[in-house]
Amino acid sequence: MKSLIEVAEEQQAMQSVLGLTSVFEGLASMRIAQVKDQVLSSQHFFNELWNIYSKIRVNKEFSYGRNDQDKVIEKNLFIVITAEGGFSGDIDQKLINWMVDQYDSKAQDLVIVGHHGALQLTQLGVPFKRYFKLPVHDSNINVGPLINLVKQYRSTTVFYQTYVTLMVQDIKKIELHRAIEQASKDADKDSEIISEENYIFEPSAQGVASHMESTMLQITLTQTILDSKLAQYASRFRSMRSASEKADDTNKLLKMEYNRTKRFIADERLKEVVNGLRKAEQAL
Repeated sequence: MKSLIEVAEEQQAMQSVLGLTSVFEGLASMRIAQVKDQVLSSQHFFNELWNIYSKIRVNKEFSYGRNDQDKVIEKNLFIVITAEGGFSGDIDQKLINWMVDQYDSKAQDLVIVGHHGALQLTQLGVPFKRYFKLPVHDSNINVGPLINLVKQYRSTTVFYQTYVTLMVQDIKKIELHRAIEQASKDADKDSEIISEENYIFEPSAQGVASHMESTMLQITLTQTILDSKLAQYASRFRSMRSASEKADDTNKLLKMEYNRTKRFIADERLKEVVNGLRKAEQAL
């Protein structure tokens, strides 16, 4: 049986674990609320932007902000968004395995975001063209390097984690062009037409449309990263909730063990006193 001091030390350590898990659980919950608000705000801005863009678009196809003279790589670009660290449960592994099943190095080039995913791909022996760190902050995310890559390819598919509920996260993939068009369905429609006949464009209508395409591409990629981070925060919250519950159960067991040990020591001392009295009576 453990000594009373050993049990007390374990109980104190478990109290510390409970405190830490509660703190991390609270931080994850707070981050989730902040990111949700940011996603809603950026979606509102996207809708306003699409309302204008849809009236001045000079081409029928979304051109990712490319110029007519830009050379395009006739391959599909895969962008995979994972966690920066390994504290994300098994969802990163699930995402990587799903993507690898669809990956063909002859047809696609691979870009990975997040150190955890890069490490898993290296372990699987799957080569990737570029690696980017997952942004630490949830605001002012710089997706410029990703946009520069997207503009070089004919099409882009993004694999990422998605937030369903606080306790449920899933994996998802989107074709970037279709994602932008899908997001545009929430935008308002009216009959106003913006053209060079009633507006002055600098440098040109094509130039303005290309700039707006780049901006909407930036919003869409940012929202995808934020959605992935939402899923990661929720996964951490779930992990911390599970760890907190286990720590609480262990703490209760330690408390019972502490009380049993305390009673055992008291009983042993009582036995020693009784035995001592009996020996004293026999001596008399």
